[in-house]
Amino acid sequence: MKRREFLVGAAMLAGTMAQSRAGDVPAPAPDRLRGITAFFENEVTSGRLAGAIVLIQQHGKPVYFKMFGVRDVRTRLSMTPDTIFAVHSMTKPITSLAAMMLIDEGKLALTDPVSKYIPLFAATKVGMEITKPDGSMALEVVPPVHAVTIRDLMRHTSGITYDYIGGRWVELAYKTAHIFEGPFNNREFADRIARLPLARQPGTLWRYGHSTDVLGAVIEIITGQTLYDALKQRIFDPLGMTSTKFLLSTPDEIERLARPLPSDQILLDGERERLDHPEWQSGGGGLLSTITDYQRFAQMLLNSGELDGRRYLSPAAFRAMTSDQIGPGSGVERDYFYFPGDGFGYGYGLAVRTDPGNAKPPPAGSIGELKWDSGSGTYFGVDPKLDMVYLLMQQTQNERGRITPAFKELVYGSFPPELSRP
Repeated sequence: MKRREFLVGAAMLAGTMAQSRAGDVPAPAPDRLRGITAFFENEVTSGRLAGAIVLIQQHGKPVYFKMFGVRDVRTRLSMTPDTIFAVHSMTKPITSLAAMMLIDEGKLALTDPVSKYIPLFAATKVGMEITKPDGSMALEVVPPVHAVTIRDLMRHTSGITYDYIGGRWVELAYKTAHIFEGPFNNREFADRIARLPLARQPGTLWRYGHSTDVLGAVIEIITGQTLYDALKQRIFDPLGMTSTKFLLSTPDEIERLARPLPSDQILLDGERERLDHPEWQSGGGGLLSTITDYQRFAQMLLNSGELDGRRYLSPAAFRAMTSDQIGPGSGVERDYFYFPGDGFGYGYGLAVRTDPGNAKPPPAGSIGELKWDSGSGTYFGVDPKLDMVYLLMQQTQNERGRITPAFKELVYGSFPPELSRP
């Protein structure tokens, strides 16, 4: 093991299985934590997962930190604390934090129309599928009832979607626009999105999509920096996230990269598309990071926007970011068991637990918990009630829908039953 890996691992593992002495919340039970170990060891030995890393941190100290399997089944290199993962949509909370910091600085406002920064959005229309007299379907475009705002980008109510979400006409419009053709940067990508019809009227429906990518372009325009440089200056360097970036540039970094199994074609295709567009710093899904880096970001959120004596957001901005912005009275529709999850609302870049939900029994967790995950299988949660952050790093599209909820149940199952559910 390289010296850097040893030092990082030693620092993290020093607290592994340590019993908490801070606060009144008990630490996870060691015998129940062994269930997490057994679960992931079985995933690896059964061949369903190349490898994974799990970290549970309570009261600012690790109570569980363990690596499983290998980074890449081709090289057989073991997982290490500094293994790099494509975190896909776990980029969104970081980009959203940068936008909230600009709001705190008075350089951006939630009510700003996006067209203030991306002029083409002034002409963006809303698409509507209509049935013609002969029974055939056609697309009609109408003006938006109000302009797409920064708030709409940050809470996914812009009407901007992904090419695989929404009606058939939405999928067709996005795919025929060839928005990923040739080289493009964030501003050029935002212009391409602006030329597409919105899937719904702005502010009326929570729908996942390229909103945070457009937000990344806005951040670049305001700061006069690339998105990476803006994030590096405001977030990565102060937090010590030294391995978080959009593009790997050294042989050492490439060797540390975790890769999906050869059978995980969706992730392999995504990796190829990322490498095909090194000039695109996707604020919605382009970052690569390590578990030791991302836990710094998660701990800062647990500390209400502060870490190691440095404040990243004012208390008011932090409350806004971590409060439900699409709940009752917001005018926003959402689907039953919609993506942020049963019992969850959505703030500015993060899901926030607002109620137990509809499932019986309710899913594990606490009211007020924050979370987000990604299409590559990475996941993080922040639980103020238990003074805990927990993270899972893995690279699997095929198995993430099964593994991620099982992981969360195992984490909360290590606490007494009265603390494991809302």
